Amino acid sequence: MHPEFTLNGELAALPHFLTSLAIGLLIGLERERSPGSRAGLRTFALVALFGTLAAMLSEKVTPWLLPSGLVIVGLMTISTYLRAKDENADPGTTTVAAILVCYGLGAAVWYGYHNLAVMLAIITTILLYFKAELHGITQNLSRRDLISVLQFAVLSFIILPILPDKNFGPYEATNPHQIWLMVVLISGVSLAGYIALRLLGQRHGAILGLFGGLVSSTATTLVYARRSVENQSFTQLAVVVILIANLTVLIRLAIISTVASPAIVPQLLPVLGSGFLLGASVTAYWWHKLSKLQEEALMPEIKNPTEIRTAATFGLIYGIVLFCSAWLSDIAGSGGLYAVAVISGLTDVDAITLSSLRLYELGKLDITQAVMAISLGLLSNIGFKLGLIFFFGHRLLAKQCISGMLATAGGIGLALLFLI
Repeated sequence: MHPEFTLNGELAALPHFLTSLAIGLLIGLERERSPGSRAGLRTFALVALFGTLAAMLSEKVTPWLLPSGLVIVGLMTISTYLRAKDENADPGTTTVAAILVCYGLGAAVWYGYHNLAVMLAIITTILLYFKAELHGITQNLSRRDLISVLQFAVLSFIILPILPDKNFGPYEATNPHQIWLMVVLISGVSLAGYIALRLLGQRHGAILGLFGGLVSSTATTLVYARRSVENQSFTQLAVVVILIANLTVLIRLAIISTVASPAIVPQLLPVLGSGFLLGASVTAYWWHKLSKLQEEALMPEIKNPTEIRTAATFGLIYGIVLFCSAWLSDIAGSGGLYAVAVISGLTDVDAITLSSLRLYELGKLDITQAVMAISLGLLSNIGFKLGLIFFFGHRLLAKQCISGMLATAGGIGLALLFLI
């Protein structure tokens, strides 16, 4: 007897089929509970096993056996739904797609992609199970929201790949690919917060400050400051939302720094963490007071964060700040860099953060200078938002916000004293 067909050789393939069986049962379990589905637990288990079997036999007989099996499974499933007499029944397109995926996952298991196949099976089951929730998300997103997703795809997968990954200009501080990569990073974080903000609507009160801070803490501060003037009873909620948005900036910068320059995180995180802890303690006090009130949250009117013009503007600002930081750092030392940090932080703390991280990665800044520049940008940004509150907001709002924002600034300042 050929050694490939011995008992041990046959049993060696058994784990593949057991994995396929588990995948089929997982997806089939979800389809079994769907009243409109004509394929359930047994069907999906058999299809997954068939995918693995077809993949195995295609190596022994002919490579055409695997795609032929896919066609057979697809035609059989489609014909089942075509024979249905109930016109109001589920047309079955989702189930047909799930069966084809299940067949492919069974084949993938045979070719050694066990972990990937199991992960994809779990994702498939999640997509099938949360049908109502996914439909609800699409209904809550407007045409402009969908356009913002497409614009982010353009920024990430069309513009970014064609830009040269090479340093240009004086100090070799200008790298088109790196600059646009930072644009994609900021747009991605902003888009995530923007979509979450749109999906929440007005149902979750002060938590809007979290997502408002991911999109734009400055815009969130301005919106709620104006609202406090229109309605004084709204002041308590405005305080909490503004303070949470201010704290979210620290979380945002921690995420950005981890992605852009992980080596700086051990030195930067204590500065951000100190400001967050002190600011959060004051914010918790105001949140406790808010919990005793019944107020409706205002949805901040924040523009689409991934518009091409917005992204290009940020890229231009980032490039200018990057060049000015390198230039002033060269001719005026750290003092020139810190001046740029204070000025640019008035309106946008992301640009000075990313430019400082980039210069640190290029070896043009040491770690202390980079952390100091980012911290000064943060302090400048906090001061600018306090000015917005005093100028546009109600006097009571300013009195209550100043404690939380100064606590955040004080925490950052104390951490800097130990760093220096």
